[in-house]
Amino acid sequence: MTAKLTAVRAGALTTVQDAGRRGYAHLGVPRSGALDAPAMRLANRLLGNDPGAAVLETTLTGCAVRPDRDVTVVVGGAHCPVTVDGRPAPWGAPVRVPAGAVLDVGAVTAGVRAYVAVAGGIAVEPVLGSRSTDLLSGL
Repeated sequence: MTAKLTAVRAGALTTVQDAGRRGYAHLGVPRSGALDAPAMRLANRLLGNDPGAAVLETTLTGCAVRPDRDVTVVVGGAHCPVTVDGRPAPWGAPVRVPAGAVLDVGAVTAGVRAYVAVAGGIAVEPVLGSRSTDLLSGL
């Protein structure tokens, strides 16, 4: 069964991103996708996910989420502090987050965008073959 993540702190700009939409530019649909695709792919690989699986992309201020089931996550991309229920957790390595605990991805200390990959990916309904958020087009 899939875990549900509840946003405790959304941060300045946290969106769902994956490898993006390809093949729709002629219709005016942008590719979208993770802005640091290599960082997204690495975080996914560390969990055994498909490299293009959907992740949370945070900008500058991070985010905090609470799973309703035990999950394993990797926070990668921009360097930032990571805690689970207030206890320090490693950045760039798999971390177990127990059901009901708060995973807090802090403000970046180097870089701009951090990625929160969850084992199994982020399951939102795909639009035109992608789960990526595009704020300009509303996808």
